[in-house]
Amino acid sequence: ATTPRDLPIPNREGAGIHFAMEFLKKNTSSLLDSKLENGNYITAKGKKVIVIGGGDTGTDCIGTSLRHGCESLVNFEIMPKPPVERADDNPWPLWPKIYRVDYGHEEAAKKFGEDPRVYSVSGKEFVRDEDGTLLGINTVNVDSNFKEIPGSVRFWEADLILLSMGFLGPEHYVSEALGLELDGRSNYKAEYEEFATSSPKVFAAGDCRRGQSLVVRAIDEGRKVAAKIDDYLAV
Repeated sequence: ATTPRDLPIPNREGAGIHFAMEFLKKNTSSLLDSKLENGNYITAKGKKVIVIGGGDTGTDCIGTSLRHGCESLVNFEIMPKPPVERADDNPWPLWPKIYRVDYGHEEAAKKFGEDPRVYSVSGKEFVRDEDGTLLGINTVNVDSNFKEIPGSVRFWEADLILLSMGFLGPEHYVSEALGLELDGRSNYKAEYEEFATSSPKVFAAGDCRRGQSLVVRAIDEGRKVAAKIDDYLAV
């Protein structure tokens, strides 16, 4: 599930705005190849960085930017700040939707004096000068229903913005070639524990079926789909 979710607001095209995985992959490649000496990566050194979106990927963008030596760092999240303890509508055994501090947030707080996250914020427009140089982004605050709050527009200065807003499912060259039916999230439609797609003899498991997730879950589904394929071939 590698197709990143974009932020199609005015002035999106141009230098200074990158998908999170582009930033992280180039950094890792350069680090392994040359310990960042070859310069083949997107540097955050001395830059005002904004990371849009959370999750593990967003946290890694925060941590990497700090290691590069960014001048400042802010992390936007469209969701409201979660409670410290479970809300009444989030009982056990549901996954606890509570406030957590990951390594990137902790490191940013130690360097800049506060948690980098800003909640209930939505991007309205990237701001560039006449030459196309990125200056920052205009945002608006949103309520619990993600509706804009009037009079809440604010400009945030930035010269590097990283988009970490999740993924839209797998790339579609496989599904188009094989005629696979997709689910509502653009993943290959296949029931868990069965893994059969809408196309005969084609099975799907892991991120392409369930969406972006942990590698251990992909491994688990890979083992289970192998057993299903074995059963299918034995018929």
